Amino acid sequence: MQYDIVVVGAGPAGLAAAIRAKQIAPDVSVCVLEKGSEVGAHILSGAVMDPRAISELLPDWKAQGAPLTTPVIEDRFLFLSENGSVRTPSFMLPACFQNHGNYVVSLGNVTRWLGRQAEAAGVEIFPGFAATEVLYDGDKIKGVATGDMGISKKGEKTDAYQPGMELHGKYTFFAEGCRGQLGRQLEAKYKLRDGVDPQVYGIGLKELWDVKPERHQAGLVTHTAGWPLGSSTYGGSFVYHQENTQVAVGFVVGLSYTNPYLSPFEEFQRFKTHPAIRDTFAGGKRVAYGARAIAAGGLQSLPKLVFPGGALIGDNAGFLNAARIKGSHAAIKSGMLAAEAACAALKAGRSGDELNAYPEAFKASWLYEELHKARNFKPWMSKGLFFGSLMFGIDQVVLRGKAPWTLHHHHADNETLKPKSESQPIQYPKPDGQLTFDRLTDLSFSNTNHGEDQPAHLTLKDPTVPVKVNFDKYAGPEQRYCPAGVYEFVDVDTKPRLQINAQNCVHCKTCDIKDPTQNIVWVAPEGGGGPNYPNM
Repeated sequence: MQYDIVVVGAGPAGLAAAIRAKQIAPDVSVCVLEKGSEVGAHILSGAVMDPRAISELLPDWKAQGAPLTTPVIEDRFLFLSENGSVRTPSFMLPACFQNHGNYVVSLGNVTRWLGRQAEAAGVEIFPGFAATEVLYDGDKIKGVATGDMGISKKGEKTDAYQPGMELHGKYTFFAEGCRGQLGRQLEAKYKLRDGVDPQVYGIGLKELWDVKPERHQAGLVTHTAGWPLGSSTYGGSFVYHQENTQVAVGFVVGLSYTNPYLSPFEEFQRFKTHPAIRDTFAGGKRVAYGARAIAAGGLQSLPKLVFPGGALIGDNAGFLNAARIKGSHAAIKSGMLAAEAACAALKAGRSGDELNAYPEAFKASWLYEELHKARNFKPWMSKGLFFGSLMFGIDQVVLRGKAPWTLHHHHADNETLKPKSESQPIQYPKPDGQLTFDRLTDLSFSNTNHGEDQPAHLTLKDPTVPVKVNFDKYAGPEQRYCPAGVYEFVDVDTKPRLQINAQNCVHCKTCDIKDPTQNIVWVAPEGGGGPNYPNM
């Protein structure tokens, strides 16, 4: 199948690129591949959305019924101790923590709406098809291929066999989201990360609750830092009051943490028990759960964005503004810029070259200015909660993001764990089943499903490493950092063995990031598998 532009991933970046291309050149043919069962199925975010980019893309979004209907009415930022909290006065909050003019949204629903706008513009969207291979013509990308479907665990064709298809494009945009499988291959092939800082990540866990009307305040946005994490571990929470008496609650842990006994999921559950938080959920009901990794390195961790015949956009490149805890507006803007560069090239009769106009336009945009202003946030916060908060406050309030220096990231997240012999075990309380839950119970609210008889999408380069290295040296951290219970150590003849429950996978990519020896290989499973997030 031949197109002018092929887009891998129907998230905010990919759909924005497709829509923008059709706006500029209605005759340009555009298709979008999405590995989820439907557009929005794999989309998870807090989310408070800055409407700047969507207003540029679709100025009449309100009239068109976009699901941005709950404006932020109040910001609260709390520093938590185990039993107390201190609220930061509004006048002391840096601008990045102020959300006037933004909206509390379900990013999944925003993405579904964008999908409808794209289809109305003539974009072809193929949900349930995972792009698993990059196709080349010499050194130039000529498109992607989707994975075969209906292959058994033994690698044999079943009655449901459906061969993959090749989609050729004059330009291919990779919008797979954080730690995209094909994006990683492209970074290695074209050395896109040469000369830039390593990317650093966080894992975000989220539950959606129906709460009592008297405990709900539509548009209230609360963030916290501190307990239950120690001051040396980066992380924090969000509590967003959406429409229809629903509250999104989530917890982010920086994957640079050092204690192998730390469990982001259990820290999230423990956070909800804080006296300043728990009352919101009294008498309420959890209705959804999910998790995903986020690329938090910022400007100094952005790779080269273009290569012959293609470009990285959205969180596949790492455009998230960690200081603002926002990425959807950045994803949309990056997709628009890439589409504008591709349409200009096609109009000029070019095909398959490097779209250098895209990174040039990015450097001249408000998005670059925003990320440049926030560039020192994550490096400062990696130095500890209190010192980092003080220094970033000076960076933003006093220097207004124009410090004459740029701090850097020096280690990838898989390099930071300390051996268990140097670490303190953490005892987490048992879940009560009302406010706090065990991992597998929460997982059942993610609607995750994979066909049982399909090749495993999680494999090991060396099957001896999980026990000889991860278990013996680091106490088996994969059984704790995975938010879905994919990895567990079981006793076989009194010896530990790693069991991989691939059917539980929510495609968060945390294992691909945090595994100390990078021994775990994550590839896209059969299209349509994974979570099906409603209203997330």
